[in-house]
Amino acid sequence: MAGNRKNELRALFSGNVAPAAPAAEADDKAPAAPSVQPAKPVVVPAAQADVPRAASGAIKAMGLSLGSITREAEEARALREALHQGERVVELDPELIDASFVGDRLTDGETDDPEFLALADSIRDSGQQSPILVRPHPQKQGRYQTAYGHRRLNAVRSLGTKVKAIVRPLTDDELVLAQGKENAERRNLSFIERAMFASALADRGFDRKVIGEALAVQKSELSRLLQVAEGVPPAIARAIGPAPKVGRERWMAFGALLEDMVTVELAQEECRSRRFLEAESDQRFQIVFARLSRKPKPDAAAKPETLVDAGGRAFAKLKRDGKNARIEFSVDVDPAFIDEVVELLAKQHAVFAAGREG
Repeated sequence: MAGNRKNELRALFSGNVAPAAPAAEADDKAPAAPSVQPAKPVVVPAAQADVPRAASGAIKAMGLSLGSITREAEEARALREALHQGERVVELDPELIDASFVGDRLTDGETDDPEFLALADSIRDSGQQSPILVRPHPQKQGRYQTAYGHRRLNAVRSLGTKVKAIVRPLTDDELVLAQGKENAERRNLSFIERAMFASALADRGFDRKVIGEALAVQKSELSRLLQVAEGVPPAIARAIGPAPKVGRERWMAFGALLEDMVTVELAQEECRSRRFLEAESDQRFQIVFARLSRKPKPDAAAKPETLVDAGGRAFAKLKRDGKNARIEFSVDVDPAFIDEVVELLAKQHAVFAAGREG
């Protein structure tokens, strides 16, 4: 079965299936890339799909082999569908392709995403096995906008070669649905990435039904995603990164801790610490979460307030302890003065109380 799937994929890529006229040519409004040659079928080597190269070990090799077969079958299906719709795989200059108008990743591929680095190595050694999907840019003549395949685009761009792509006219809704579908099939977004993606779409005015379909979640789960996105400032989420091992419950608890500017500033301070910057994404989350979860130390006893007269002479100390207050007169104060103060306090309290009641 695996051999048949691989042969099918090789046949599709090698041009044995005659593609129809490209959709971009049928659409008079679709701009053509100025530096790209007329669309032509791309011959792609029948090599392993763009997955990290197998490490040693029979069990790991078997797992990678099964994953490769599954991915090849999915790519064959996607290509068959594209060809059936009259689309062709073309080569484009990566510099003519912009990212989607809404981001869905919290990784910086070239520095903190091992899968991205493995993908770049795979494309360098075996070529790009699966095309990306783009649409003619709705605002920029002669440019394109990515629906899915951002990591492949960045990997090819880093290698200085052209990228294999399918050009398809897409509405905004169709673009985000395609973007979400590919994330579900290839590399699932972490909880916080899905939350930020949902929030970004909501901020752009997308209907909740479209957002739910793009993320393949029910209404209740979508509400929780948006709740977390509202509670966690984007700057802190980006600093922590995808944190793939951190699930919904802990992110919800984390968002609840960021209830005021004091805790937000505390989190931002921790995000600048050396140990945070040197840690991996899951560890970054734990570092900030632990910092915000610490119980504040009880305030030290308030220092007594010295009471002085008009001449600057101290005659008593006022001590406050929560709702309680106590006046201690100095030892050299005349007892007669203390008696007058007590009488005066009684009168003033009566006046104060009457004013409050009135």
